[in-house]
Amino acid sequence: MRWLVTGAGGMLGRDTVEELLARGEQVTGLDHASVDITSPEAVDHTLAAHRPDVVVNCAAYTAVDDAEKDEERAQRVNGDGPRLLARACGAYDARLIHVSTDYVFAGDARTPYAEDDPPAPRTAYGRTKLAGERGVLDELPAASTVVRTAWLYGVHGRSFVRTMIELEARRDTVDVVNDQRGQPTWSADVAALVADLGPRIGRAATGVLHATSSGEATWYDLAREVFRLLGADPDRVRPVTGEAFPRPAPRPAYSVLAHGRRLELGLGPARDWRAALHEALPRIRKETLRETP
Repeated sequence: MRWLVTGAGGMLGRDTVEELLARGEQVTGLDHASVDITSPEAVDHTLAAHRPDVVVNCAAYTAVDDAEKDEERAQRVNGDGPRLLARACGAYDARLIHVSTDYVFAGDARTPYAEDDPPAPRTAYGRTKLAGERGVLDELPAASTVVRTAWLYGVHGRSFVRTMIELEARRDTVDVVNDQRGQPTWSADVAALVADLGPRIGRAATGVLHATSSGEATWYDLAREVFRLLGADPDRVRPVTGEAFPRPAPRPAYSVLAHGRRLELGLGPARDWRAALHEALPRIRKETLRETP
């Protein structure tokens, strides 16, 4: 199959291109400078030029706090852009995998959110990402899948895990939020799931699919595990509440996603977040040290 990845300059986009290349797939990765998904002309030209079988949309406005002040811009990228991509995919007979987020939910549940639980975003970022989901599913219902993920970290780009690696080397103690719960997820695992999903779209794999690690943790739990894997004392990480780090956009207290659709599609269970972190951390640390002056 011919694959086209938008947002290929970001963490998940880069991992997706690398995963597909490793599988011997024909893939083109385009960053924002190569295609502006908010431009109908640019989207149409890109689909016409590359004629992909599957498009993976990793392009997004991810500045959660900035979106509170500029929801219009976030809406263009997160809401309008995916709809344009879906419409173009329909015109050129391509399938679409669109990446979304846990922020479409209210974040006040006590049990994991299923794919068909009602969305109720509480932030501008969440509202615009939900608009993108609906645009994709409205325009391309029989040939698209929305993949929701959360708490991503990876080798490429900034993440909480990389920040903890850097702070462990610089500070005696680190204060980390302990009242927000989610699923730390390695972007490479999501990329592998996307690659598995592509051939299934248009058969059983349509609608919404959750793509996070299994298990759950707070940011404090995650930070302690990073320190432990680095050979540092986890007790150097100190728990605080979210009130210690006020943000313009409220963070969900509970962002754990259920994986029912993944199992229905025969994609196998998600591995535990600790197992993924154990494999990922040496690679992230190596890249962090390489980039540190």
